[in-house]
Amino acid sequence: MAILEKINETSDLKKLNIEELKLLCTEIREEIVETVKNNGGHLSSNLGAVELTVAIHYVFDLNSDKLIFDVGHQCYTHKILTGRKENFKSIRTTGGLSGFSDRNESPFDINTTGHSGTSIPITLGLLKARDSLNENYNVIDVVGDGSFVNGLNLEAMTARNIKPKGMLVILNDNGMSISRNRNALYRFISRNTTTKSYLKTKTGIKKVFGNSFVVKFLRKIRTFIKRVFNKNNYIERFGFKYVTGVDGNNLEKTIKALSRIKEVMKNKAVFLHVRTKKGYGYEVAEKSPDLYHGVGKGLTVTQGDFSEAFGNSVYKLIEEDGKNVVITAGMTYGTGLDKVMRDFKNNFFDVGIAEECAITEASGLALGGLKPIVAIYSTFMQRGYDEILHDVCLSDLPVVLCLDRAGLVGADGKTHRGVFDLSFLSHLPNMHIFAPSDTSEFDSVLRYAVKLNRPVAIRYPNGKIPTFTHNTDINLSLWEVLKDGQGVSILAVGPRMISLAYEIADKSDGTIEIINARSVKPLDEKVLERIKNNKIITLEENAIIGGFGSLVSDYYKNKCENAEIFSFGIKDEFVSHGDIKSQMKDNGLTAENIIGKARINGEK
Repeated sequence: MAILEKINETSDLKKLNIEELKLLCTEIREEIVETVKNNGGHLSSNLGAVELTVAIHYVFDLNSDKLIFDVGHQCYTHKILTGRKENFKSIRTTGGLSGFSDRNESPFDINTTGHSGTSIPITLGLLKARDSLNENYNVIDVVGDGSFVNGLNLEAMTARNIKPKGMLVILNDNGMSISRNRNALYRFISRNTTTKSYLKTKTGIKKVFGNSFVVKFLRKIRTFIKRVFNKNNYIERFGFKYVTGVDGNNLEKTIKALSRIKEVMKNKAVFLHVRTKKGYGYEVAEKSPDLYHGVGKGLTVTQGDFSEAFGNSVYKLIEEDGKNVVITAGMTYGTGLDKVMRDFKNNFFDVGIAEECAITEASGLALGGLKPIVAIYSTFMQRGYDEILHDVCLSDLPVVLCLDRAGLVGADGKTHRGVFDLSFLSHLPNMHIFAPSDTSEFDSVLRYAVKLNRPVAIRYPNGKIPTFTHNTDINLSLWEVLKDGQGVSILAVGPRMISLAYEIADKSDGTIEIINARSVKPLDEKVLERIKNNKIITLEENAIIGGFGSLVSDYYKNKCENAEIFSFGIKDEFVSHGDIKSQMKDNGLTAENIIGKARINGEK
C-alpha cells in the first residue's frame, strides 16, 4: 500500500517512521509532477519544499499551531497533507482547489495569499492576537529568500527588537525568487555562520559544566565573540535566536533541527535559515528552476505573445538609444527580458521582489536623464501605487510602466487578476494609459509612449493573442476604427475585448462599428463627439467600477450630453481560478449577454 494512501490528516504523519516519511516525500513529489503536468502550476518552488513541509507537519501540531506560507505558491504539499489529497488533481481548475493558500478552502490555510512579503507582519499580528486572548499556539512562517527581502517583511523584522515566543520564521533559501536572486541583503545573509564545530563545542561545554557560573561566564564570552565575528548577528538583534546550516531537503536532519527549535520557541522567537534546491527531485526543474517556476499544461514553458514582443521591442530601443533602460522586479523571463539581460547588462536592472523600489528607482533614472521602462505584472504593480503617484506622476517624469498579465489570468486565481490597473491608474494626473490590440501594434505604442516624455502605462494580457488588420497608426489617431457600422459603436480595450466585439457584430444585424480604444487615457474626444448620438458599448477586461466605461460616461456627463452607454467589465467581486472563457461568462462578457442587455437588435 502506498504511504500517501494512509495520510488523511496531518496527525497521521506522526505514526510513520523516518523511512516511511522519506517514501511519502517521493510519492508527494510524484503526485505534484503528475498534477502540474495535467493542470499547469507552480512546479519548481513546490518540489523544493516537499521535505521541509513534511518535517513541519511531523514536528508541530497543526491542529493548534498555525503554518503560513509567504506567497503561497509552495503550499501544494501542505494541501495534500491537510485532507485535500483526493481533490488535489483539481488544483487550478474551475471549481477546484486554488494554487495558493486560501482560507475559504481549509482551516489549515491561515490566510489567503498570492503576493510576496506579507507573512512576517501577519505572523506578528497573529501572535499579538494570541497573547491578547490568552491563547497558546506557535506560528511557523515559511518565507522564501526572494520574499524575505521585500519591504513589508523587512519592516516587520525591524519594527521591534523583541519578538514573541512561539514564533518561527523559516528562511527557505534556494537562491531564487522567480528568477535568480541578485539582492545584496540576500547574498549577505546566505552565508552560513553556525558551524558544526561551534555546535559541538557548545553542547560539550553544557554537558561538562551544566548551568554553573562557568557556563554563564562562557556565554558572555560567546556573545561577545559572536558580535565581533558573526556577520549575521543582526538577526539576533531583531529579537530572534538565529539557527542556520540546515539542509531543508534532508528530511531526517530537518526533523531533528525543528524538534530542537520547538523547545527553544517556548521561551524565544527563532529564525531558521534552511537551504533547499528549487525543483528538487525532478531533473529538468532542478536544471532550469526559473523556467519551471510556473508552467502550463504538459509542463510547457512559454512566454506570452506580448511578453515576447515587449522583450524584442525593448531590445531594439536599447540598440537605437543607450539612454533607454529597463527595470523588472524578480521576473526577468516572465516579462520577456532574458535576451536584454544577456546582451545589455548596463541597461538592465532586476531589483528582486521589490516593486516599490523598481518604480522609485525608475524616477531617479529619469531625473538623471535616462529613459526608464518598468516591466511588472499588473497584479504586482498594485503594490507600487503610492510610488507611481508620488515619485512619477507628481514630478511628471518620463517613466513607462509596462503591465504584463493585465486582465483575467485564468488558473492563477483571484490574487493574480490584473483587473484593477485601469481603475487605480486612470485618476492619476499626468498619467497616460494605452492598451495595444495585438503584438503588431505593440512596438508602435511603446515607441509612442517613450517619445511622449511623460508618465505612461501600457497594459497587455498573457497568452496567445490574435492579430487584427490595422489601418491607422497611433501617431495619427489615438483610436482606430476596425469595422465600419452605423447606430451602434463598440469601444473595445485590448485584444480579448476586440475579439468579443467582432463576435457581437457577427451575431447581430451587421450595423455595428468596432473601435480599437487603444488609448484609455486620454480618450479620443474626436471619436466620442462623432458617435455621441449612437448607442455606445464599452468593453474592458478591468473592474467595471472606475474603469474605462466610467471615463467614457464621465466625458459625456461633464459635457451635459445624454449619451446612451452600456458598460461591460469585471463585476465587483474577486474572480476565482479557472479557464478564462468561464471567467468571462461569469462576468457577463459574452456576445449573447451584451446583445440582450444593450438591446442591439432593436429589442425594447
